[in-house]
Amino acid sequence: MRLTFDAEVERFRAEFVEFLTEHMPDEASALAERPVSSSEVPGWARDWQRTQFEHGWLLPGNPPEFGGRDASILQQYVHLEELSRRRIYHSFNPQGLGIVAASLLSFGTAEQKKNWAVRILRAEITASLGMSEPGAGSDLAGLRTRATRDGDDFVVNGQKVWTSGAHHADVLLTFVRTDPEAPKHKGISVLLIPTDTPGLTRRPFPSICGTRDVDFNEVFFENVRVPAENLVGPLNEGWKVANGSLGHERTMLWLSFADRMRCLIDDFEPRTVFDRDHYATLVMDNTALRLLGSAALARAARGEQDVAALSVLKLLGSEAVQSAAEHALDAAGADGLIDPAFTGPLHPLNHDNSVGSWFERYARSFAGTIAGGTSEIQRNIIAERVLGLPRS
Repeated sequence: MRLTFDAEVERFRAEFVEFLTEHMPDEASALAERPVSSSEVPGWARDWQRTQFEHGWLLPGNPPEFGGRDASILQQYVHLEELSRRRIYHSFNPQGLGIVAASLLSFGTAEQKKNWAVRILRAEITASLGMSEPGAGSDLAGLRTRATRDGDDFVVNGQKVWTSGAHHADVLLTFVRTDPEAPKHKGISVLLIPTDTPGLTRRPFPSICGTRDVDFNEVFFENVRVPAENLVGPLNEGWKVANGSLGHERTMLWLSFADRMRCLIDDFEPRTVFDRDHYATLVMDNTALRLLGSAALARAARGEQDVAALSVLKLLGSEAVQSAAEHALDAAGADGLIDPAFTGPLHPLNHDNSVGSWFERYARSFAGTIAGGTSEIQRNIIAERVLGLPRS
């Protein structure tokens, strides 16, 4: 099964393909300067993102003044499909584009949209998400970083961790507790905090993938003064902003897993009977994900809301990628541990780690079962909202 589209959607696709043919960056320039974190965007990639913005192809679902063309959900899908087909990474500042700017467009003031969101979308600045804390990774309600109102400012004290790209970001969308007496899910607010603010310290650290993979950060706030005008959304209503922020991330998240599975299908080289069995499972999982994803997309195009179905897609996609990457690593034997290495052809407009060593590809697969809602959270949603099981 594959989705079919009407003439209007196919005209939209053809126009985008024409744009790509005319405007894609020079591959030699792209290969000469590679990004080193999720908020470090090379010059050529900034120019490329700005070109997409100016032509309405950055986020087609947005209105024209915010880099789009008011595209329908099916038009947005074929846009992502064409990017995937050409192995083009949408933005080398994914959280800035997909979460921070999107949250500002949903909850920010007119000034915040102009002064922050548009600049992020145009790649004039980059942004990271300050959400997770020590002891409060997936539990946003457990955050302890505090912001106290003092005249025209908030004074922020606390710590964040796992903050991707913070050492290269210009601003952090930061979740803070502004009413310590309120229940856990209440009293949370959101602040835009420039990273050059006095008292803000960023400490990058490497991941399991190796010492050269430095994207995560600890971020410390010591009496950091933030103008009250940088409050995003109403005071103490940060929980709503958080749900909206992650909602932007989750809408078509399944498509990214389908893309990774297709890459694994291309690069996985089964050698034994067991390897071929695992490879066949990967192919079937990919087909199942695309079938379920196509059905969910069709429902969304009809205006039907099915949030629980997204949990099924996220769980299936993330765990299928992880399982396949593990089996590909096993099939490669000792060679799979050689790092750095490339296990597929390098695509200049994509991340190098998408075809890194088999060990790296397997290690990175764990992020998929955590980011955007852990597998445990997805299973709870499915149990309660799909299967109708009791809470206890």
